[in-house]
Amino acid sequence: MVNYKKFKIGDLFDIHPTKSYNYTNKKLFALSGTTPVITNTSINNGIGGYTMLAPTEKGNIITFSDTTTGDTIFYQPCDFVGYSHIQGLYPIYYKERWTEKPLLYFLTLFKKQASGRFDYATKFNRKIVANMEILLPITTDEEIDFEYMEEFVNNMQIELLENLKKEHNELINKYLECLELCDSKVTIDDMKLINVFKDEKICSKKIKIGDLFNVESSRKKFNANTITFGGKYPYVVRSNINNGIKGYITEDEKYLNPKNTISFGQDTATIFYQENEYFTGDKIKILTFKPQDLDRRLAFYLITAMKKSFQNFSWGQSSFNEQIIKDMEIELPFVNDKIDYDFMRKYIEVQEKIAINKIMGEKKENLIKISELIRN
Repeated sequence: MVNYKKFKIGDLFDIHPTKSYNYTNKKLFALSGTTPVITNTSINNGIGGYTMLAPTEKGNIITFSDTTTGDTIFYQPCDFVGYSHIQGLYPIYYKERWTEKPLLYFLTLFKKQASGRFDYATKFNRKIVANMEILLPITTDEEIDFEYMEEFVNNMQIELLENLKKEHNELINKYLECLELCDSKVTIDDMKLINVFKDEKICSKKIKIGDLFNVESSRKKFNANTITFGGKYPYVVRSNINNGIKGYITEDEKYLNPKNTISFGQDTATIFYQENEYFTGDKIKILTFKPQDLDRRLAFYLITAMKKSFQNFSWGQSSFNEQIIKDMEIELPFVNDKIDYDFMRKYIEVQEKIAINKIMGEKKENLIKISELIRN
């Protein structure tokens, strides 16, 4: 069983202003470098920027601003440059025992004690902090139990890392399921396919969009100013973000455009694959694939080819009518004088594998950094 005792912060720490250069912000931060400057901000661990100046304070202390609220309490692991109104807590009770993990334990309690008590009218100053009482674990001799705090924080960090690993794996599995991939391993055959494409060894020909797609107007144009969002079906406009979807609306279903088609913004050349039925705004053409059912991977390859053909077009430059769209040529892979749809699907699948491996690599690097922080 753990016993606890109240301690005044002022009995544990000497509280006084951190040292600063008393420079203007323009001069201080113009000297860009790697030394953090701890300011009165309540975000980014209090770091307001970086300077090339030498640190004025050693790391492994807790800082807070006496001009704002209790949201500016942070643990500073690295040496830093102080700033006007930034106070530091310098251990005086068992000074050598206040290492990172005990300080992080104390920091959590300190923040909780200060939360909601201070604002811009009720300043958070040294005198108030010195008189605040914190409940800390103690040994049988009623001394602060630094070993308990160390072990407690260490266990919490390990638990956090395990949760992050679990979330990481769950995210990857969900992503694989979404992409219809059994795994994300890039095989030798995958790389051969990519190299064939890169080296332009694949036979390709140009074909008109109109030979592959029926290009038609939307079944009905809905004005964004007269509809109510928060409905059931996607509302596709000429936006170049979020798959062209501005929001979701519920209207007469007879005006829905078919799923597994491509939406084309006439004066923006924004091209998206629409997997579900959808309504549209003004100047959206619906491209329905003629040869076979259009699936996601095939659509992505075709859209990439279309975008390449339209790449010299700029927003608002002109408007593409149905005939112009139909006559636009795109370059596609051929085999035995037939369009190689299998290659297109496989190529996109390999690109998806490469993309997910990149994401996994970045997340793995972050997990490694977190685990290193925990070990240290």
